[in-house]
Amino acid sequence: MRRVKLDRIDRRILRDLQADGRMTNVELARRAGISAPPCLRRVRALEEAGFIRGYHADINPEALGFGVTVFAQVGLSSQAEADLKKFEGMVNSWPEVRECSMLAGETDFLLKIVAADWDSYQRFLTTKLTAAPNVSHVKSALAIRQSKYTPGVPIDVDVGPEVLDDDEDEE
Repeated sequence: MRRVKLDRIDRRILRDLQADGRMTNVELARRAGISAPPCLRRVRALEEAGFIRGYHADINPEALGFGVTVFAQVGLSSQAEADLKKFEGMVNSWPEVRECSMLAGETDFLLKIVAADWDSYQRFLTTKLTAAPNVSHVKSALAIRQSKYTPGVPIDVDVGPEVLDDDEDEE
């Protein structure tokens, strides 16, 4: 990733695309206060710099029959890097797991899992998750309801220009 200086317009573009990734370039440019061609160049530069990782549709899980969301705290027997990577590889192959974060503390991983119903989750739990090598314990928390869902990060448009360094400076 190269060195990028984010100005107010870049931050506005990021904030607006994060809120609506299907927004047309013309509308995005209008909101940013610039014309369409430089707006498109800025979006491409933000993509190339790694600020924009991709675009996706926000699918309603319940509409597709996924009525259960569970957060599973997973503890492993070994935290050796090879074992952590092996577990992450397994998790990446399980479509039920929608998010996976490695944590510091008692719990090694926090998984967000979706299932059609509680029985489906229990089948996943017993046939895949607890059956996986190196898994020592799993603590499940059933989500009752979601009161806030805001993907991405808070972007303050009024912050001054910020220079973000790439990995070259860390070498």
